[in-house]
Formats: sequence, structure tokens, C-alpha cells
Amino acid sequence: MNAIAAPTLYRDRDLNIFLGGRFLSTIATMVQSVAIGWQVYDIARDPLSLGLVGLSEFVPMFLLTLPAGYIVDRLGPRAVFAASLAAEAFCAAFLFGLAFEHVHRVWPLYVVLVLFGAARGFSGPSSPSVLPFLVPPAILPRAIAWSSSASQVAVIAGPAFGGLLYALGASVAYAFCGVAFLAAGVGISFLGGRRRVADGNKASALARVAEGIAYVRARPVVLGAISLDLFAVLLGGATALLPIFARDILHTGPIGLGILRSATAVGAAATAFALARRPLDRHAGHRMFAAVAVFGVATIIFGLSRNFLLTLAVLAVLGASDMISVYIRSALIQFATPDAMRGRVNSVSMLFVGASNELGAFESGVTASWFGTVPAVILGGIGTLAVVAIWMWLFPPLRTVDRLTDVEVP
Repeated sequence: MNAIAAPTLYRDRDLNIFLGGRFLSTIATMVQSVAIGWQVYDIARDPLSLGLVGLSEFVPMFLLTLPAGYIVDRLGPRAVFAASLAAEAFCAAFLFGLAFEHVHRVWPLYVVLVLFGAARGFSGPSSPSVLPFLVPPAILPRAIAWSSSASQVAVIAGPAFGGLLYALGASVAYAFCGVAFLAAGVGISFLGGRRRVADGNKASALARVAEGIAYVRARPVVLGAISLDLFAVLLGGATALLPIFARDILHTGPIGLGILRSATAVGAAATAFALARRPLDRHAGHRMFAAVAVFGVATIIFGLSRNFLLTLAVLAVLGASDMISVYIRSALIQFATPDAMRGRVNSVSMLFVGASNELGAFESGVTASWFGTVPAVILGGIGTLAVVAIWMWLFPPLRTVDRLTDVEVP
């Protein structure tokens, strides 16, 4: 990492502002996700319509994430993150207008989701790129855990709160989202912290984007961690089908859907808080593969469950196992990446991991329309277990990595 001119550049308030911004933006995203999922399925009553929600966000994210990484490195992660949050606030305002007009067609909602996916294409690589500039390297793993904790607390509260707000009216839910996104953007724009050191690279934009891809490809630990998460989420992303489980299998309303969405975050938040207090010290690679395997098994049980309480418990296990994987992957990427390439490397990670959530939602919707909801979920869990076995064979450096700092920048 680049040398730090003065430790006093790190201020406690900057980390607090960042955590507050992460909390607000995440809770807004969760509220909006619950509202969109319920509204689209209520209008269309077709599993494929939920898959198209994910596809609408995935396409612009896929197209913009890599160029966004270059822009983050060029303009700085703070400015890009703040601007992307402002764009997400605009999308929430657009959804508010559609809900206020009682639109009964789904295509206008998809149009807004395309715009929202474009904004997330910039927020994805910029958000994790901010954190290493706010804290000293020695406490970066702990700060990553606290950042994950802030997000997961929001993910716990967001879906249940979103279900409650949607019960009051879709326009109420979207109005909250707009205000929260805007407040988060304002807070991020006031961040201080350590400033970037220019790398003096005069290469073209296309060449610099290619540098980020090449950097990830040359480091099997990073490539293995990112791609493992991609395929695990792609195959095991059954939570996109929760509106169907809530309405047709478990027979709950929008509030029940919010509680189900929150259950995953309960497990993730509890794990994140534990990691913040006691970061992982040894056997990082083995623990990552074990966590993804547990994720696959929990997905299978989730598909088989017909009991609301059992489903809640399994979703909590899903969240806990996913958090361990996310924590290890995030720390490996941050320790393996120099400052001048954080935006581009995080954009590759976002393309693999972040966009895979939306592509996984599309995959879940398509397979549910082909095979049925429950068989699609079970097949996804089995596929996740197969990915774990294959990746352990393909990426032995990832399997054998011990300490997170073993992949420091050379």
C-alpha cells in the first residue's frame, strides 16, 4: 500500500459517516426491493416477472461496472459513490411517481430498474474503494466487518420495514427510499480521510480497464474467491423467489415477506458483529469453502420447508454462511490491491459478485417457470455444492490460504 503521510489524516468521524451512509443506502435498497418484488408479482402473477426484475438491473450493471472502475480511479471513490447515491434517489422518486399514479403495468417499473442498475454499476465499485482511505491498514479487516455489520443491520430492518411501509402504500415505501438515498449521498460527499496518490499512469481508459482485469486474472486467490461467490450466488440465489414462497407456499402477506427477507440478514448481522469483535485469524481458505457448502445445504432445506419458523431459521443460516464468505473475499481483495487500482479491481469484483445477485434472480425466475419453484431451489442448492467441489480442485491457492494478510500487495 502507499505510504501514509500522517496518521492524523484518519478521523473517527469519517468512518462513522461512511457507516451511516452504508446503513441508509442499504435499508433504502431493501425497502425498495420488497416493494418492487411484491408490486411486480401482484401485477403479473408470473415467476418470470420476478426474474425480469433481476435482469433489468443486471444488464446495465454488467455494461457499466468495468468502465465505472476506471472512473472511480480517475475521479476518486468518494465523489463517484456520492453521485451514484444521488442517482438512486432519483430512481426512487420516479418509482414514487409511478406508484402515486397507480400504474398497473410492469414495464415502467422495469425501465426504472434499468436506471437503478446503472447507478448501482457505479456505487458497487466505489463503495468498497472508499473504506481503505478512511482507516489504517492494521484495522482494515475490523472496519470491513463493521461496514458489513452496518449493512446487515439495515438488511434486517429494511425488508420488515419495507413490508410495513408497503402495507401503508407503495408510494410511502418509495418516498422513504428517495429520502434515505439522498441523505446517504450528502453524508458521503463530506468524507475526509487519506487522499489518493496519483500513479502517473498515462495509459488509455480501455488499457487501464484491461489492467484491472489482468491483475485479477494473475492472482488465483482473488480470482478464485470472486468466481466462487459468482457461481454460488448464481445457482443458490433462491431468495429472489421469496414473494412466491410468501404468497403461495407459506401463505403470508407483504409483512410476512418482509420478515422472511430480514431473516437472512439476522444471521449475517450476528456473524458480522462476531467477526468485528474477533476477526478470523487462520485457515481463511478452508473456512470460505466450508461456508459456501453450508450455503448450498441451507438452500436445499429452504426449498423443502413448508414451515414458516423452519424457513426463518434456514434463511438465518444462509445469511450467516454468506457473511463469512463475503468477509473473507472482501478482506482478500483489499489486501491484494494497490490504491491506484482499487476502483478497477473492485469493479471486476462487483461485476462477478454484485451483478450475480441480479443475474441469479433472473436464473431463479427462469428455472422456476420451467421446473416449478421448489425444484428450481433444490437444484440451485445442489449446483452450489458442485461448485464448491470444482473450485477446491481448480484453485488450490485459495483452498490453502491461511492468514488474510498472506495476499498482501507485493
